[in-house]
Amino acid sequence: MGSELVQPWPGLNRKSNHAWIKLVLVILLFGVAFRLFVSSSNQRLVLPDYVRHAFVGGPHWTESTSLEPGPEKDFDVEEIDAGDQRTSDAQKDFLQERRCDIFSGEWVYDPSGPLYKNDTCRFIESPQNCMTNGRQDREYLYWKWKPYGCDLPTFNGEKFLESMRNKSWALIGDSILRNHVQSILCLLSGIEDPEEVYHDEAFKSRRWHFKSHNFTLSLIWSPFLIKADIFENDDGESKADLELHLDILDKNWTDLYQNFDYVVISTGQWFLKTAIYWENGTVIGCHYCKGRNLTDVSIGYVYRRTLQEVFQFINSSPHKPIVYYRTWSPDHFENGEWWSGGTCNRTQPYKKGEYNGKDIDRLMSKIEYDEFNDAVRLGGSPMRLLDTFGLSLLRPDSHSGPFRTFHPFDEQGRKKPSVVNDCLHWCLPGAIDAWNDLLMHMLDI
Repeated sequence: MGSELVQPWPGLNRKSNHAWIKLVLVILLFGVAFRLFVSSSNQRLVLPDYVRHAFVGGPHWTESTSLEPGPEKDFDVEEIDAGDQRTSDAQKDFLQERRCDIFSGEWVYDPSGPLYKNDTCRFIESPQNCMTNGRQDREYLYWKWKPYGCDLPTFNGEKFLESMRNKSWALIGDSILRNHVQSILCLLSGIEDPEEVYHDEAFKSRRWHFKSHNFTLSLIWSPFLIKADIFENDDGESKADLELHLDILDKNWTDLYQNFDYVVISTGQWFLKTAIYWENGTVIGCHYCKGRNLTDVSIGYVYRRTLQEVFQFINSSPHKPIVYYRTWSPDHFENGEWWSGGTCNRTQPYKKGEYNGKDIDRLMSKIEYDEFNDAVRLGGSPMRLLDTFGLSLLRPDSHSGPFRTFHPFDEQGRKKPSVVNDCLHWCLPGAIDAWNDLLMHMLDI
């Protein structure tokens, strides 16, 4: 045949043949892509759990947030072409979900009030039972968290228990987690009254069983999540400085970790206390330890180091529960601190942008976002960010204040000398109940 070539389309030279082939291929590929798009648009786009529920890229990145930077313009759902109803419904659903950040919003007045009462829930401990202790104002009970662009359904105890049949939960952390557990128990006990099946000697770690659902809820006391030698009583009075081992996790929770299907874990305000720090069996320094010839170590370093240890354990553990890391819980002391006469007398929530927290709040929450983000990128375990920081920051009115004590004022309305304000823990019912609305939504049940 020599130099002769067989041409597929007679009359065309080789260059034009290539051009026609490319054109046909482009048309075919475009047709296939369009067909795949139309056929798949009837199905809701479902992202992997580790993407949908993880914090990736910013403090308000939630399961409903786009995975890529969006356009400067926030497109309205109405702008979707409604020419093909099959595709527009799916796209509307996706865009509505994408633009809803359940952690960004405002507190709105809700006349329906809380789902339970302080005198009908036996799980509220005295320091959080503000009404029994004499708090007269009630406005703090009538606010609901409203995310921008969507509604957050109220916690449904019946649906929660049914979906958690034969499951086990643990809340691991400090007294704020205990406060949170009380809220959960109050919300669930109207459906089924649980039996307490375990408590430690100090009643700090406890476990309840909902028999008819075979659901177990555990509270594990671990205020630092790392090994801590603590020498103080329940009133915060210390006989010696705390000693923290930054490279050793607390066995109170790690030894039980494999028993749980769901875990809510957090730490926080205890790190502000005076403490001596250990690494590799050696004292490396301290925080605010006057009179000791020790290097001052920043709280930021200690907090970051702790979270790295915690997330590394979670990622590397062969047991893979669903883990929610709950963010920093701010206090609202004004005109002083816990030990210096600080108060929290406000009776309404802050408006968005009216209060941005203290420097320490912003520092510690940023560390949490950074370390959680890094842990999710590394992967290994389904972790989700329960970002209660922003919405809690706006509720100075819902703390126990002086009403952590039974009737803290005398007949003339003067505060009794022994009364100390609690502007960290939350009244029940109160703002902390919204944390469970968030959890319910994130569980997608």
